[in-house]
Amino acid sequence: MAAAALKSAEQKGEKMGLPCEKNTDDQINHESKGATLDSEPQKMESEMQMAGQTPASQVPPAVDQESQVNAEGTQKKQGSKAKTPAKRSRKETIPQTPQQHDNSAVSDTSELTSSGRPKRRAAKVALDYLHNLTKDLSTPSTKVRPKSGELDSTSQKKNAAKGRGTKRKTPDYNSDLDDDEDFSPGKDEEAESEDEEDSEPDFSLKAERRSRPSRRNYHCLLPNGLANNVMEPIWNCFSRTKTFRDENFSPWVFPEWIPSAKDWHFLSNSEAEKYLPQEKESASFTFTRERIKGEIKLQTVRRFESLPHHSERWDAMFFVGGPVRSMEWCPCPDGAAKRQYAAIYCHKGMDDKHKINQLYSGPVLLQLWDIGDLQCKSRPSTAPHLAYALAIDDGCIWNIRWCPSGVWELPSTSRKAPQMPRLGLLAAAFSNGTIGVYSLPHPEALAAHHQSKGETSQAPLICRVKKVLSLKMGSNQADHEGQSGLCFAMDWLHVKPHNILAAGFYDGLVGLWDLASKSTLLRVRSPDGVVSLYPYHCFHAHDENIRTLSWCKASSNLLVTVGDDRMAKMWDVRKPYVPLLAVKRCLTPEVYWPLFWSGILMAQECCFATFGQHGVHYFDSGYIGIKPYFVCPRKATIWSLSMSDWINTFAITDNGGDCLFTMLPRMDIDPNNIRRRRFSVYRTDMVQFEPGQRPEDEEQEEEEMENATDNPGKEPLTYKGAVKKYYLHFHDLDLGNFAKCENRPMMKHLHQNEVKGVAKVDQMPLSALYKVRFNPNMDAYNWMLSGGQSGLVRVHCARGLSCSIMFKQLREAQAQFSAMFQSQEPDDSATAVRHSTADTVQVH
Repeated sequence: MAAAALKSAEQKGEKMGLPCEKNTDDQINHESKGATLDSEPQKMESEMQMAGQTPASQVPPAVDQESQVNAEGTQKKQGSKAKTPAKRSRKETIPQTPQQHDNSAVSDTSELTSSGRPKRRAAKVALDYLHNLTKDLSTPSTKVRPKSGELDSTSQKKNAAKGRGTKRKTPDYNSDLDDDEDFSPGKDEEAESEDEEDSEPDFSLKAERRSRPSRRNYHCLLPNGLANNVMEPIWNCFSRTKTFRDENFSPWVFPEWIPSAKDWHFLSNSEAEKYLPQEKESASFTFTRERIKGEIKLQTVRRFESLPHHSERWDAMFFVGGPVRSMEWCPCPDGAAKRQYAAIYCHKGMDDKHKINQLYSGPVLLQLWDIGDLQCKSRPSTAPHLAYALAIDDGCIWNIRWCPSGVWELPSTSRKAPQMPRLGLLAAAFSNGTIGVYSLPHPEALAAHHQSKGETSQAPLICRVKKVLSLKMGSNQADHEGQSGLCFAMDWLHVKPHNILAAGFYDGLVGLWDLASKSTLLRVRSPDGVVSLYPYHCFHAHDENIRTLSWCKASSNLLVTVGDDRMAKMWDVRKPYVPLLAVKRCLTPEVYWPLFWSGILMAQECCFATFGQHGVHYFDSGYIGIKPYFVCPRKATIWSLSMSDWINTFAITDNGGDCLFTMLPRMDIDPNNIRRRRFSVYRTDMVQFEPGQRPEDEEQEEEEMENATDNPGKEPLTYKGAVKKYYLHFHDLDLGNFAKCENRPMMKHLHQNEVKGVAKVDQMPLSALYKVRFNPNMDAYNWMLSGGQSGLVRVHCARGLSCSIMFKQLREAQAQFSAMFQSQEPDDSATAVRHSTADTVQVH
């Protein structure tokens, strides 16, 4: 075919006046015989020739000159036609053949026409191109061909790909490299065909790419029963949380608020009686721990008493005397490895009812519990006990918050009397519409002060203490007098210097207080010595009561509020006239803004929820733009939500008595296609007493039987009626190992009843759980507290969420803390905590 094209080109050249040499074919055959075996130079020469550039070594011998007549005719044809831009550009793209400096060649004047212009060489260049093309086709190919097996696999791969973008199974190749790939766990993974039939694949590159294993294909089970890809977000969040706390937490704040012994007054038993909860003994209960055989008899716990930590599961329990309404862990520095404390408030009566649109005052008790020396790898040696309690006359405490950092001191810190080492700063929202801030000492220092007075009472220490600060709405010129109503929502700024506290009220207002302000327009001292502080800014966030709010953990300007108008709004407190984001969903008892994710977690009540969509949802702030993520489905109302940024896990408690935690995936990508991983901590069932099972007199049992026969279908609506008919049965999951967790009875029950369960609304919710809290401290990051209507507070440790990587970082933090504080002499310990106070956040 190429020879025929060459022959026709020669004929055309003769007609145009360009006679060719007769030995052209002989020259081509001679060059083809002497061709080298190197394919790369030939390929380069072919590409140059296709572009119109003929190397000097490939130029054919001298071509006969055109006759004068033909040249003049050609010139006339050229001049008779106007050159179009297309022809002009085509001519410019064809390079000229370099001149040959040979003595035997014809003189330069033969290449010029009579008028002195150079002759056209298009036909000559085309003829040379056909000569070289014929030479390439006639030369034997010396290119390296792929193996037959690879060539067959390539043809099979092309036949399998019907078109671009079609899904197919990865084919089974016959080569040795592909045989090794058969052992890869991801061999059944679908791949998208991107091959084109007109392109030649690079076999060496594909073989190298197949031989390199993919990182995601290797999943191994860790000792806790979870895969490494499940634990990877936890490892990353643990190290990132440590780095964030080192950079954004203050070492020492509010140095003027040191506890003073003269502000603490101990109450006698008769004086403290009106503050104590009414119930002196808890409801009957029993346990069923997974993989631990043996029947546990019914038992009760008296008020302010506890059960020790279990020898194998490390869980504990204590009775506070009333329904738990507020609960928070006391924060301490990373690596302190000291005793863990929790502040807990419970209502005085089990059947107390409160109106949210009315202010009221009354005696209540705020309890501080010593949970023990909690560690991630060892069982606590002491049982929980009540350290001391605060007697308060400002009414119910709807919310409590600790200052996140910078206020904890060593218990052995030496201070001049009457000052005592400080445990922390606690803010409490009361039912009289005010917020009180207390500076709490270490229990050891308070007990030493109590003994110094010569009093040796075995009862729990109950004290009346003066506030260091009282937060009110309004101003010093116009007292608000509680017009905003109750305060249910409150949060302390999480980044240094922790000087701003935000609170939401019943009328939809949000108040912002600068706790470090020295302005005489905001600070007013009352006759009793208590300093009242007014907000530096207020804005209207909702049309109804604000249920909960939360600061962004990584910013001092971003805030989220949720109200009874079913709206969740994100705010920039510098521009509070319009929210950054507004979402209308269900009633939300609690909201949380995770540290590393640009969104919020919202727990929902079941009254306005769509069927099948009730539970915990994650809403992106709009930064990434992902859809709302349904994290955890539930049937009953979720009363509380708490997240641990250390392990990227949140825990919830609901009205049905279930406590469970969910491991979040990476939320910086769309998680809607990722499997939801949730595990039950424990389940609480209300079980009816059998005849003769209750440890009471026979006469009382007969009276109860008579009452039951009179109203057989009526459920008790009071606490006393419920504890006489039911006892609580706790079912605990083994939190030390999660291997094959889906096949366990506890997990099967969780999945079967989380959507299709029955919510009993006609009986006293004795098993309801109202609060759950993850420990925020590094030394006890996997411990949690939970409590509810029964007044029983349980302590659990999720040991399965720990690993050696986290233990190593924990040991480093403990060594760093010991090097900073423990090595100092006792005399100098008072000056050890005199850190420079950080600059306050500028408010506008």
